[in-house]
Amino acid sequence: MEGEDRGIASQKVEQGRFDTSSNISQENSLSPLPPRLMRLGALPWFECWAGQLRAEKKSKHTIRAYTVAARDFSTTSLPGEETITWEQAQNLPVRVYHGRVNPSMGRIDAWLNSLGELRPATINARIAAVSHLLKWLGYAVPEWVQRPARRRPLPRPLGRSEVLKVRSAALRMEDPLAHPIVTTMLDTGLRISELCNLDIDDVDHEDLSALVIGGKGEKDRTVLFTKKTTEAIAAWDPIRAMRLKLAGSEDSERALFLSSRGNRINPRSIQKLIDRLADEAEIPRARLSPHTLRHTFATGLLERGADLVTIQRLLGHASIATTRVYLEISDQTLREIYHRA
Repeated sequence: MEGEDRGIASQKVEQGRFDTSSNISQENSLSPLPPRLMRLGALPWFECWAGQLRAEKKSKHTIRAYTVAARDFSTTSLPGEETITWEQAQNLPVRVYHGRVNPSMGRIDAWLNSLGELRPATINARIAAVSHLLKWLGYAVPEWVQRPARRRPLPRPLGRSEVLKVRSAALRMEDPLAHPIVTTMLDTGLRISELCNLDIDDVDHEDLSALVIGGKGEKDRTVLFTKKTTEAIAAWDPIRAMRLKLAGSEDSERALFLSSRGNRINPRSIQKLIDRLADEAEIPRARLSPHTLRHTFATGLLERGADLVTIQRLLGHASIATTRVYLEISDQTLREIYHRA
């Protein structure tokens, strides 16, 4: 079976060859493959690298972003080279591609120069992707590859009066999802993707907790909630039962929140709901987002005396440094802490 797979892969390589044989032979002789990649030498590099990303449990979004960066990097031409398409580049064997992207050849410099007009955050993401690719190929990322410094803006949490407006507006809206979703997000600090992936069996109403399976970084964690969320979900249950009859798929039967068509909700539909909610609450749309609700939850914990380690665990941050940057203490809270000390 393994020989058959290699035969198929070799056919793909032959189909993907292009008329730059001199370039390929030159690239192929530059540097040897690291031992761990020797057995993959004849296989298309992109399929092998994509398999590595999946093995690391990178999200679909991350894999898409890494692919875009790899596409632009791989098809960057040096002076005197013929241009190649992304399809052609994808089909290069690992050993040929390894030579093509050798940092000492200058391709990475030409690619970096092409990023000049992008936002710092985008440049950082592209460099992270190509750095991963080079390390996978056994190269050290050159010291001159520097990520642009960027100030990480903090989302401003909702004030108490704004939270009341949002909760009231959610109750007034015709969309029956508004109230349970807003209540759950303000009560748990779930990411929008985590909310969409929440299954009915993940929620323990007696323990007032929910299991988040496969959160960011594919890490599971437990979040807590209050009776407000239990009551909101209980009011939602009859509507969910009616919507379930519309689709009846296995995924719909598992999902806690369903769309009007009976399917599991998705991030785009939640964003649209939040936009309508902002209009109903008479709050600018730019001011209200799923991330704003998450930040409001985190800031509320801090104001009630929770420590950063606790908040880190509830938010699902891999590093407490992220939590420290994420949280912002309002001037009013600073005054209250000062006078209590």
